[in-house]
Amino acid sequence: MSILYELANTIAARKNADPDESWTAKLLQKGPEKCAEKFGEEAIEAIIEATKGDQARLTSEAADVLYHLLVMLASRDISLADVEVELERRQGQSGLAEKAAR
Repeated sequence: MSILYELANTIAARKNADPDESWTAKLLQKGPEKCAEKFGEEAIEAIIEATKGDQARLTSEAADVLYHLLVMLASRDISLADVEVELERRQGQSGLAEKAAR
């Protein structure tokens, strides 16, 4: 099992955890809108680090982005497997063609 699946499983398990004992549970309890806001904040921080060129800081921020993406997805009951299915559907298709088909 990949680390992303392990993380996704942990996040799913925390949905019913005590928010006083789990940051993930606290975030999920605040609802999808707050989860999306946190994802956006982390994405902006990653963008800032990408422009600076510090690989260690960008790596750290990228980890935050992936975590918050998984939390945001969990808040809407979308699994990592659901995202993989969509990526597989797009595999081998030109990005330009895929975008035009939307």
